[in-house]
Amino acid sequence: MDKNLYQNYQQNAVISAAPEELVTMLYNRLIKDIKVAIMAVQKSNIEAANKAILHAQDILIHLMGTLNTQIEVGNSMMLMYDYMNRRLAEANIKKDREILQEIQSYAEEIKDTWVTAMKQVKMEKAHGA
Repeated sequence: MDKNLYQNYQQNAVISAAPEELVTMLYNRLIKDIKVAIMAVQKSNIEAANKAILHAQDILIHLMGTLNTQIEVGNSMMLMYDYMNRRLAEANIKKDREILQEIQSYAEEIKDTWVTAMKQVKMEKAHGA
């Protein structure tokens, strides 16, 4: 029963989230998937590592599909997401924890930058700037 309540909560959180909050949720899940993959590699659980890495790649592909590459920042993010995706594929083939840690650090940095930018936008809107 508790699991159903949690799933309902998660589903409602996604449905009611603003677009910028959805992006933050995706970054959080990306980071979680990479952490799960790192732990699975450490435990030599190849199946769990593969599943987590593939899900992380799905998130990156989704994020890539949301970018406006007509502007410089969108094009730069496309290159970064593509790099991260290729490195995740390599990490999956090699079951390489160091590559996963590299991509985790990039994902955390991107998420932190996103969260900071969204806070700034909200502050500017609140102050009528």
